[in-house]
Amino acid sequence: MATTRLNVLVCSGAACLSAHSKEVKDELIININKHNLNDEVKIIETGCMGPCEMGPIILVYPEGTFYKKVKKEDVAQIVEEHFLKGRVVKRLLFETFDSKKVIESHKEVTFFQKQQKIVLKNCGVINPESLEEYIATDGYLALGKVLTEMKPEEVIQTILDSGLRGRGGGGFPTGLKWKLAAAEKDPVKYIVCNADEGDPGAFMDRSVLEGDPHSVIEGMAIASYAIGSHKGYVYVRAEYPLAIKRLDYAINQARKEGLLGDNIFNTGFSFDLEIRMGAGAFVCGEETALLRSIEGFRGTPNPKPPFPAQKGLWGKPTIINNVETFANIRHIINNGAKWFSSIGTEKSKGTKVFALSGKIRNSGLAEVPMGTTIRELVYEIGGGIPDNKKFKAVQFGGPSGGCIKSDYLDTAIDYESLLRLGAMMGSGGCIVMDEDNCMVNTAKFFLEFTSFESCGKCTPCRIGTKQMYNLLDKITKGKGTMEDLETLERLGEDIRRTALCGLGQTAPNPVLSTLKHFRKEYEDHILHGICEAKVCKDLIYFEIDKEICKKCGLCAKKCPVPCISGEIRKTPYEIDQSACIKCSSCFDVCPFGAISKKTGVKRIKEEKKVEINADEDYYKS
Repeated sequence: MATTRLNVLVCSGAACLSAHSKEVKDELIININKHNLNDEVKIIETGCMGPCEMGPIILVYPEGTFYKKVKKEDVAQIVEEHFLKGRVVKRLLFETFDSKKVIESHKEVTFFQKQQKIVLKNCGVINPESLEEYIATDGYLALGKVLTEMKPEEVIQTILDSGLRGRGGGGFPTGLKWKLAAAEKDPVKYIVCNADEGDPGAFMDRSVLEGDPHSVIEGMAIASYAIGSHKGYVYVRAEYPLAIKRLDYAINQARKEGLLGDNIFNTGFSFDLEIRMGAGAFVCGEETALLRSIEGFRGTPNPKPPFPAQKGLWGKPTIINNVETFANIRHIINNGAKWFSSIGTEKSKGTKVFALSGKIRNSGLAEVPMGTTIRELVYEIGGGIPDNKKFKAVQFGGPSGGCIKSDYLDTAIDYESLLRLGAMMGSGGCIVMDEDNCMVNTAKFFLEFTSFESCGKCTPCRIGTKQMYNLLDKITKGKGTMEDLETLERLGEDIRRTALCGLGQTAPNPVLSTLKHFRKEYEDHILHGICEAKVCKDLIYFEIDKEICKKCGLCAKKCPVPCISGEIRKTPYEIDQSACIKCSSCFDVCPFGAISKKTGVKRIKEEKKVEINADEDYYKS
């Protein structure tokens, strides 16, 4: 039998699967069979490799050749040229954005160069459905070590000494949480993994469960030993079917091989896991609401104290950490607390996984040491802003976070630095915005989300966020007043102080941070009726330049109202502003650039009094 010459890794994370990577894999198998290469080439499905924008991705080892955006139609050429003849297919390789240099090895791709993978070490490298491959990467070595060589208090001290803080958003010291639960005398305790991940633009936890589920299982088993628990639950939202499938498969594998269940490693220690699916309520990311949901009740938060470590699931001491936190545990046990604490900053140790999305060239997952600057994350790893647009802001922490402007691009990313700028680490969502984003509209988007997702249990969140949204809606329609800004700030601070849970308390952050860093945009909306980014529908209008208009009639044909009049090949077209619904169809369809998008309702009224007076009711509506 011939020796396997090539290992071909096909990304099968959710993003690549949605881009038809399964079809690519199936076509690879067909072509490998066609050329009798079965004994020489091995196909391995992996979890997310990171650069989702470039998917479907294929990595060919031993060279590490990195093929991006591979289609089913490309596979025959890859097999015939590369696998048979040893010639790389250059048109499918990564190109640098500036010099257009072709990169063959994935190690030279800029997206990977500043990353340090701990949590994502196995993602995109091993088959997530292979227990053997996980064990080959020192899987369950840490669990064996703690059960046979360490006392529970030694495990907790190791996590304390490492400086690991919860990666779910709050940043509470993980070892301290475990210590509090271990001190409780109740013989029944629980371990819960929060995999709810409801932030818009966040997909870190989902990708770890899809790409390396055993790391989470092992981390939870170690935590259970440390605090004296024997039962765990993974709470994952039902919208993550692939993550649930692979996690369930991994749990059954571990149980079958004696890595879960009774008498693990013949030490007398027992621990087992169950999956609980959430229905997608954002509030269930809050730990007490999550616990109520597991218990079978509607997910609403409870006042603290008592904290879950004292009285949690079914009134028993409960540890809740998120996916990324648990995925760090085995590495800390295997490599030592000193190793982990040497990475990062003084108060923020280790690495952090970010989901890069928005106006950025390399969207996807990136894991960087704490202390990496925002500029490095956005420009060196993320590749910067596409289409030569200007960077405006980055939103950290999702609906609970805040927007940071370009003045602070060289800020080190850690818990304290982001808080000082009015943002927060959150679970790791990182949404990049450019000059075409309106910050008032962005704040309105997040407030709409949080007010809709409010569980309604406390008045500040239930009513306060809705009132903030109404004020923002008023401003985006050009009807706001300067007093509204004061009201927004006062409301935001009141909600921060008085809301029942962390989600309600952080809901005003997008508004307060944009007011702090982008106040001029709010003032332009109010004082001048201007939306500089030309996003707010009530503050924009479209005009046809009669000198440029070719009288082709495409705009009128596309207009759904219709509000555009003219005569083909005879007279230039014009827009009836009173009837225009600002759908942008005419602007999008004109091939000659004769139609421009403009802003400034109040200014237009002054410049075009005769035109506008007739349509006064329209502008008031």
